[in-house]
Amino acid sequence: MLAWNEAVHALGVAEMDATHREFTALVNLLADCDDADFAALFGKLLEHCRLHFTSEGRLMRISRFPALGEHEGEHHRIYGDLMQMQRAVQRGRLALPRAFVRRGLEEWFGLHLSSMDAALAAHLKRVGVARVELTGGLPVLG
Repeated sequence: MLAWNEAVHALGVAEMDATHREFTALVNLLADCDDADFAALFGKLLEHCRLHFTSEGRLMRISRFPALGEHEGEHHRIYGDLMQMQRAVQRGRLALPRAFVRRGLEEWFGLHLSSMDAALAAHLKRVGVARVELTGGLPVLG
């Protein structure tokens, strides 16, 4: 189970922390749900990750994060894994996607958060971009 732990997981950038709390909540719902609810919840996780990665990409671009390529590459990799799992879910084959949710995502999240996301959060704090609001679809530094 991927339990949110403020002392371990919080990065001190409100938008990132809120998104990561939502991610852990969705992963936990998926880990505990029955087969009838799994497909719908997996779809929600997929959409969450699409928005989550897009939002972090915007943060990286507007703040000129130097490790943008590596970070986005990791987002693309895990999103590709999720898309592969989605195809299995659509065919009614839930064993591998369930294992991926319970073990793969938990392991990935811990490592990604403590390395790539922590570096992004430190960069955002250093350059003074601790808050980004989306206004009219355009990122605005705040």
